[in-house]
Amino acid sequence: MIEVRKLEVMFNIWTSVIIGIAPLAGWLLWWWNDIWYAVPVKLRCSAGGTKLPPGYMGVPFFGEMLSFLWYFKIVRHPDDYINFKRRKYGDGVGLYRTHLFGSPSIVVYSPMANKFVLQEPNFSPGWPSSELIGTSLSGLVGDAHARMRSFVVRAVNHPDALCRITLLIQPRLRAALQSWAQKGRIVVFKEAKKVTFENIGKYFANFEPGPLLDTLNELFYGVLDGIRAYPINLPGTAYRSALQCRRKAMEIFKEELEKRKKCNATNPRDDIMGGLMQMKDEEGKPLRDVEVLDNIYALVIAGFESTSLAIMWAFYYLAKYPDVLKKLREEHLPISKKLNGDFITYDDISSCKYTNKVVEEIIRLANVSTCVFRIASKDIDYKGYRIPKGWKVISLIRYLHTNPENFDDPMRFNPDRWNEPPKMGTYLVFGGGPRICAGSKLARLQVAVLIHYLVLGYRWELVNPNAEMIYLSHPRPADGVDINISKI
Repeated sequence: MIEVRKLEVMFNIWTSVIIGIAPLAGWLLWWWNDIWYAVPVKLRCSAGGTKLPPGYMGVPFFGEMLSFLWYFKIVRHPDDYINFKRRKYGDGVGLYRTHLFGSPSIVVYSPMANKFVLQEPNFSPGWPSSELIGTSLSGLVGDAHARMRSFVVRAVNHPDALCRITLLIQPRLRAALQSWAQKGRIVVFKEAKKVTFENIGKYFANFEPGPLLDTLNELFYGVLDGIRAYPINLPGTAYRSALQCRRKAMEIFKEELEKRKKCNATNPRDDIMGGLMQMKDEEGKPLRDVEVLDNIYALVIAGFESTSLAIMWAFYYLAKYPDVLKKLREEHLPISKKLNGDFITYDDISSCKYTNKVVEEIIRLANVSTCVFRIASKDIDYKGYRIPKGWKVISLIRYLHTNPENFDDPMRFNPDRWNEPPKMGTYLVFGGGPRICAGSKLARLQVAVLIHYLVLGYRWELVNPNAEMIYLSHPRPADGVDINISKI
């Protein structure tokens, strides 16, 4: 009887301990990231009159990633991620603290705050998956960045380069459209990836269509799937798969580089890889092989990704808005008669005012770059708030373009909105500041050239006009824009 009594007492004691500890443990888990990351910063800030932006940093390891995925992947209302924070914490100056992609972070959503972050020199590149990018333009700083950026601008954004690219891309675009019409039904996203990669492979590394280029195509999309994935290097994760794809792609580029070094030392090829091989650093030394490879690899990612998605959205929106399609045909028909079968020129494309407004509207709504990442290289204060050294800063570019405070009826496809310039700081499809995309005109050009041939020679319709939208890793209809297409 006494033993039973002792057991009852011990049971009651342990039950009381567990009941008392469980809420405390739950509270600690819920607030752990705020305690671990935010409290030390708050103590430093108290003496200087600044404070951390409002927000919540989530649970250990995962932070607020589950909340981010809820809005972007589950309910598929990505803009409500910021709308929820605005309702809960107020608007403030456009900053919230959080913990995303494995790091304590400040999310930036307002035009003024984005402008500050993208132009402030004490924010260094903060790509969430730097292992996937390497020592490329996106990761360089100072004079090295300026020198590499100048080369890229000359190679893909200067008018002379754009004139050459305009002529180079047309044979494959015209052949692709004819092939798609012969098939009768295609998934645009899949086909756009192929033709875009063929053009970029040719101009960037002189690769011709074939098995090698097809392999690179698949490898690069494996990389893209993991670039903005949670950086967990474990078997079965998108990040691990992306790392493996990067390694294989770099082996292909390395083999091409070695071949050029042996055979073309006195006769470099006129493409991006050849230009990189001829570049000199500040001491007059050629770039190291790893720098050449990392930069060609990163440039292919940037050009491939943005252009193929923009082409996909062009088919989608022009099928949805026949009035826009009619105006495009009226603009391009006189040009076609003048050309009489010849290729359209860069000057012709530049003269198509309505086409250029359509392209801008496609790019605005496509939101290829949902966000831009930076890292604070020191404690930085902005309007009374502290952005701590070492924290990531996530500029939510997408929200600028879909916020009705910035654009009237923002989700409606309306090229005529470009009759007037956008409000300052509200249109940053290619980033901003000194790191604005060096090839921003390249994607625009390829979409405009495609539009010329598409609207004059083909008719198409969406198989699933009400397809659901996917927002990760990039916005697109779930069916990849499945269409029936034929020649006019």
